[in-house]
Amino acid sequence: MAVSSLIMSPPRWAPLPVSRTARVSRPVRVAAPRAALVEASPSGLQPARDNGGSSVPLSVAVAERAEDIQAETRAMARAANATVYSPELLSRKYGSRPIKVTGRALEILIAVGSFGLKLLIDQSNGQIDQNKRKRGAELRRIFTRLGPTFVKIGQGLSTRPDICPPEYLEELSELQDALPTFPDSEAFACIERELGLSLDSIFSSISPSPIAAASLGQVYKAQLRYSGQTVAVKVQRPGIEEAIGMDFYLIRGLGFFINKYVDIITSDVVALIDEFARRVYQELNYVQEGQNARRFKKLYADKQDVLVPDIFWDYTSGKVLTMEWVDGVKLNEQEAIEKQGLKVLDLVNTGIQCSLRQLLEYGYFHADPHPGNLLATPGGKLAFLDFGMMSETPEEARFAIIGHVVHLVNRDYEAMAQDYYALDFLSPDVDVSPIVPALRDFFDDALNATVSELNFKTLVNGLGNVLYQYPFNVPAYYALILRSLTVLEGLALYADPDFKVLAASYPYFAKRLLTDPNPYLRDALIELLFQDGKFRWNRLENLLEQGRKDRDFSAKDALQPVLKLLLGPDGEELRVLVIKEAVRVTEAVVLGSVVDASRTVPDFMRTLLFNGNANGPLVMNDNELKSMIELRDQVVRIWGLLRTSENFDPALLQPILQVLQEPEARSFGGRVAGGITQRLAARLLQQVLRPPVPVPTSTS
Repeated sequence: MAVSSLIMSPPRWAPLPVSRTARVSRPVRVAAPRAALVEASPSGLQPARDNGGSSVPLSVAVAERAEDIQAETRAMARAANATVYSPELLSRKYGSRPIKVTGRALEILIAVGSFGLKLLIDQSNGQIDQNKRKRGAELRRIFTRLGPTFVKIGQGLSTRPDICPPEYLEELSELQDALPTFPDSEAFACIERELGLSLDSIFSSISPSPIAAASLGQVYKAQLRYSGQTVAVKVQRPGIEEAIGMDFYLIRGLGFFINKYVDIITSDVVALIDEFARRVYQELNYVQEGQNARRFKKLYADKQDVLVPDIFWDYTSGKVLTMEWVDGVKLNEQEAIEKQGLKVLDLVNTGIQCSLRQLLEYGYFHADPHPGNLLATPGGKLAFLDFGMMSETPEEARFAIIGHVVHLVNRDYEAMAQDYYALDFLSPDVDVSPIVPALRDFFDDALNATVSELNFKTLVNGLGNVLYQYPFNVPAYYALILRSLTVLEGLALYADPDFKVLAASYPYFAKRLLTDPNPYLRDALIELLFQDGKFRWNRLENLLEQGRKDRDFSAKDALQPVLKLLLGPDGEELRVLVIKEAVRVTEAVVLGSVVDASRTVPDFMRTLLFNGNANGPLVMNDNELKSMIELRDQVVRIWGLLRTSENFDPALLQPILQVLQEPEARSFGGRVAGGITQRLAARLLQQVLRPPVPVPTSTS
């Protein structure tokens, strides 16, 4: 069911901090945070707008931004002693506690081992199916009992219907927000201790018990005393650093064992564990989470269908986080979402498009998008919550991923293998030639369907088989990317078992290829469109059809990057190809029109006009004529796609006309005109010089 709350803009005034024991009868007020409204503008200093849409004066916006920065600074000071991940400190701390560490290791082994033994017994007795619900509930209890580290493992499994049966999914989904709580008295004491304020001086009301419990903390619903705004207050579990620290010490030791003795896994397992542990420890610092949320809001909440709650810094510390309350339904509660008149797949598509922007546009992405962190609001927006675990994609890797998709479409396995250098999967001294046959064997079979019809799991599994056979080192950020996309695909599969993430992603890739001026992507587009010196018009038509499905697609932008490259100093090789294709297209348009016109002429006149050939004006066989007409029709369709784009404006041709005034462009235009004239003259001469078609004589 939806959780009732209010979504309001940040207040203009906030109370000054007071001592923990103070009682405030008439709070003194100062300018307060409206930072999200300011930060959303590119400069950060442009006039903000309030909830009614009216402009906030620039001086007020600057003052509020300054106060917000001061409030954030005070929050950072409160979190100065937050724990950070250090393998060396963990080793010193737990290496001297062998009895305690051994006890924890045995606890994990006994719990997981007993569950595995029960599964084997079920299988031997033929009861594996009828006991699924029972075993799913048991696994949930085991993960809960083992603590936060294993709860996170269970949360990941709860979003994968392709891995776990439905009974397991339903049980494990309770790990999202139905975990055991800790005493409210401890939570309230933590709030007062962390913020240095009494509870009743901060809130006019607060729920007597938590409305949700997560792996690292629990959440209360409250109203701020000074504004009456409804907020969510997250409080960290007591003793969480100790529990997580020991688990990661044990898991890291297992990683060393795997690196040394398990040859089938070629990745640096310890490095992956360290990266994951670093992210989890960052989740323990709620000020860092608040900063993550602000950055995420600035980058991605510019879209009308994405919502990110704002942070109240004066009531945030290392172990307490206060943010706007969001009214919504978890994304895996399909029935509840549809009762509000919304469609799960629409929301999932919003999540996919936002994720593609995260991964490939800005590189800053939410690395823990389980259903408890993704809500459907009554207004149809997708709300992102819980910004503790974030990651970044290196810039060179973003373009390499898009290029990799192009090479996949082209079935260019040599280029795909080379991409793994740019993706940092392989060191430069590794020979990729043996990898090419493995890629070809997998993808030639998988690509019997089109790329857009493949599901993400198929690609991940297929590439995984290749990775295991060769000396690949999968970067930690890439593992988080895979997790993010597989979670979204898992959510989509709840609503539609045939859903394909790649099909939903294709419009974004097409738009980026057609409009992004980055040299790497321009080269990738040219590589996609040209093959063996010939332009593939069907590829351009498909890209335009797909790109138009992305609401940010611009027909004007689609023409500019390639045009600039074409007329630039390094574009001679491309100019040669384009001149050849321009001549071919012009010939197809002109002669195709002549053929169409000739078909309207009566047969007896056709014989007189076309040198005794009643079949038509051109000397060419049926296949050549058919190919020419198809090319003309395809070019006409492509122009139609551009013209029917939502933002099409004939003025988009003006920059092209301006560029054509440059000396290099005039030279290029002259070469095209010369080629066309030469080609048409040859056709005309061929027509004039051909012998008349003999008229058959009748015999009596």
